[in-house]
Amino acid sequence: MEPRERRNNIFVCLHGRHTLNNIMARGKITRHPITPDPVYNNIDISRFINQIMRMGKKTIARKIVYGAFDIMKERTKKEPLEVFDLAMKNAAPLLEVKSKRIGGANYQVPIEVKGERKVALATRWIILGAKSKKGKPMAEKLAEELIDASNNAGWAIKKKLDTHRMAEANRAFAHFAW
Repeated sequence: MEPRERRNNIFVCLHGRHTLNNIMARGKITRHPITPDPVYNNIDISRFINQIMRMGKKTIARKIVYGAFDIMKERTKKEPLEVFDLAMKNAAPLLEVKSKRIGGANYQVPIEVKGERKVALATRWIILGAKSKKGKPMAEKLAEELIDASNNAGWAIKKKLDTHRMAEANRAFAHFAW
């Protein structure tokens, strides 16, 4: 908890980092620039590695991802970057539902998914699909999930289809999306 004191019925931060303007009206979000990964020089792969990473262990995350890419190259006889891009494109949802409270009732309103969120959801679902498999090294599970997603199969694609099905079922509430 930050030290603060009460002045004119308003809590003020004592060390001066937070002003009333910063607290009340949050400013623009500044995104941290992501550097491309060293092997493929691709920002999407770098983001993917960052999502795999746990507790700051980036070298382990890189070993997992690059190991998965080697397995993909061996099994599909295609360039791993192609398979990865196709998997991300196939797993990215077009629609999702968002809960809105209108007139005392909650409605699941279907909305279109924008660019950054598409990539984030596809990444999350592919990683969760790989983690849900048991009894193999993570690189092998990740390679299987990426290959499945590039072939329109697997856990991530099932999750995408479930999301689309939910949005389609709630299409009647689309007029609440404003």
